[in-house]
This record gives sequence, structure tokens and C-alpha cells, in this order.
Amino acid sequence: MDRGTHASAADSFDPLRPRLIRVAYRMLGSVADAEDVVQEAFIRWMGTDREIVREPEAFLRRTVTRLCLDQMKSARNRRETYVGPWLPEPVVEEEAEEDDVTLPLMLALERLSPLERAAFLLHDVFGVGFDEIAATVQRDAAACRQLAARARDHVREARPRYRLEKQRGMEIADAFFAASRSGDMRALGAMLAQDVSLHSDGGGKRPAAVRPAIGFAQVLRVHKSLAVLFGKYGSNLVRTVFINGLPGFVTREADGELQTTALDISDGKIVAIYIMRNPDKLRHLH
Repeated sequence: MDRGTHASAADSFDPLRPRLIRVAYRMLGSVADAEDVVQEAFIRWMGTDREIVREPEAFLRRTVTRLCLDQMKSARNRRETYVGPWLPEPVVEEEAEEDDVTLPLMLALERLSPLERAAFLLHDVFGVGFDEIAATVQRDAAACRQLAARARDHVREARPRYRLEKQRGMEIADAFFAASRSGDMRALGAMLAQDVSLHSDGGGKRPAAVRPAIGFAQVLRVHKSLAVLFGKYGSNLVRTVFINGLPGFVTREADGELQTTALDISDGKIVAIYIMRNPDKLRHLH
């Protein structure tokens, strides 16, 4: 394929790439897999007679979604043998995403069938009409409405009830980092809800709990133990950010590896803590 053809394809594709990656990431929960899928869509775009494509964005969104549905079959098999809790790869941003697909919602999406996930994301998150969704997943529009409705019922509790004011979220994240690293359990405990949970993903590559810690007492006990390690070996703050739509922070730990901590906050209290330690899922942050 000559350079002119490649350049022509890139000119129409590149403006759409960020939106296509957003679709793919929310389908797959992996930054690397999303980028691979979008690159495959570009290769197919180069081989397409683009003059007959009336709506390039719809065409490419359909291509990306179908590629994701194919990939989700093998991804589900890999997760059945995953060591410890599975969390999506962290997306780190200075501002929270506009579409409110936060980390808890990403986890709730994991419980859906691939078709339910596609119908919900395309319609409820990206505003795609059911006729286009029907053409994408090769079902009729009525069936796609049912898929989206079932998905909506399953994820209702995980959807954000309100948008946390950015500055307040950053303040809580800063305070949580300070209290957890200094061992100030009184200050830490004051931030936690009674039903707080802690989830850590090491993927079998770095030490992490194989089961979530559930409830105030368990989570505080874990942090008492961690504070001893932080005091002895250190834990350095890289920056305070939004992680998959939640306030949190990136740290460099004693082993030299990065770590992300995301905080789900409701009514001013932390209701869930999500810690990513798997180095395979943190490579894109370097």
C-alpha cells in the first residue's frame, strides 16, 4: 500500500481514534488491548473503499465493537485463572471523564454478557441509536433494547449518584495518602464508611491480597499493617489524579514500581479502595 493511501486513511481515522479507544477500553478494561483493537480497525480502514462509507465514525465504531466482542471471549477465559481480584487497567487523568464510567461501573460491566455490555455502553454511554447497535451486534433493534434494559438493571447500583466536586475529591485523596503512609489510624478511620471495602490487584506479579477486605475493622487492620511497611521502606507520592473517574493517587513503592490507589467516595466517606499493583497493567503510566 502506497504512502498516499496510508496518509489518506490516517487523515480520516486519526481524529476519531480517541473516541474509538474510549469505546474499546470500556468494552475490554485494558488499555493495551483497546489500542491493539483500534490499530486493527485502522488496518481494515485502509483496506476499505472509503468513498462508499457515508458515516466513517459509525462504520469504525461498528468495526471496533465487533473486534472487541471477538476478543472478550478469550479475555473471559484468562480471567477465570487470574490470581486474586481482577481490576481494569487504570486510566489516569487530571479531570474525571465526562461519561461517568467510573471504576465501580467498569467492574459491574464485567458481570454482563458481551452483548449486554455492548448495548449498554453504545446506547447509554455513547448515545448510539438502537438501529446502529442492531447492525453492529447483528440482532434486531427490539432485542438490543432488551439487552440494554437488562444491563441497566444489573449496573444501576454502580452508576454514580452524583458527581463529587473535584477539589473535595483531591483533598480526600491527599488526606488519605498522608494518613495511610504516616500510620495515623484515627485520621484514616474518620474517612472510612462502616461498609468500606479494599480491593488490590497484583495479578500474581506483586504481593496483594487474594480476597477483598470487607468492612471498617478489616480495612483498618490492613492499613495498620501497611503503615508499618510504609514507615520502614517508604512510599512516595507521584501525583494526585483521577483514576477511572475516581479521585486517587499514583505512588512509587519501595520496590521501585508504580502503584495506583482509587477512592470511591459517597456522602463524604470512602466506601471502596481500589489498589492496582500488577506491573503489567501499569506499563502505560511509565
